[in-house]
Amino acid sequence: MYHDSETDQPTRRLLVDFSFYPLLLSSALSCILLLGRIYLSHSFAYTHLVWNLMLAWVPYGCALWLYVLARKRRPNAWYLLVPGALWLIFLPNAPYLLTEFVHLQYIVPLTMWYDIGMIAAFAWTGCFLAVVGLQAVQTVVQRYIGWVGGWLFALGVVSLSGLGVYLGRFLRWNSWDLIIDPRAVLSDIIERMAHPHRYPQAIGVSGMFAVLLFMCYIMFMSQPARREVGVPADRS
Repeated sequence: MYHDSETDQPTRRLLVDFSFYPLLLSSALSCILLLGRIYLSHSFAYTHLVWNLMLAWVPYGCALWLYVLARKRRPNAWYLLVPGALWLIFLPNAPYLLTEFVHLQYIVPLTMWYDIGMIAAFAWTGCFLAVVGLQAVQTVVQRYIGWVGGWLFALGVVSLSGLGVYLGRFLRWNSWDLIIDPRAVLSDIIERMAHPHRYPQAIGVSGMFAVLLFMCYIMFMSQPARREVGVPADRS
């Protein structure tokens, strides 16, 4: 008979603490709705949502990777830089799913309400992949710089994520472009930050999505169970 090992229990606890199973279920529901649309409409419209959802899972995975490394309680934080950087770079892909409603005006719908519900399922999942991952990383950051520093960090991250959504939707930059061609991406960012009066759309869109994500995060973190998640020491 199979018995859970001691190493299985921390892993299971980690997945429960950071909502892995509900997020997996929500992702599956989103894909089932898409399959239903394909079957009913005989059209492969919106299949790009699956790719975008996969990209939304990347920062969530990086956040858990960072959290697991942090609970080893090593003497410095340098070993957290790689998962932390990847998490921050790919994080905008999660709230980016909220912008997929723009396709309603370009694609002939099966029925408008079906398409709205389907896109909402993907957007909901992406949004919560973002906030759960942010919780994991903020928990680690607070261990190093305290409660106030942790919340200032979260505020800065959602601001950058709002900017990332704008860069992705309107300038068509991808997360990996920041690795492949950082000079071009940073040039666009600096231009808009240096001359905000010339780019009101950049400021407005970035700010709107930053506020939306931050409000979702505040509501998520206001639940007592979320405040109990910490960074335990590794028993191995």
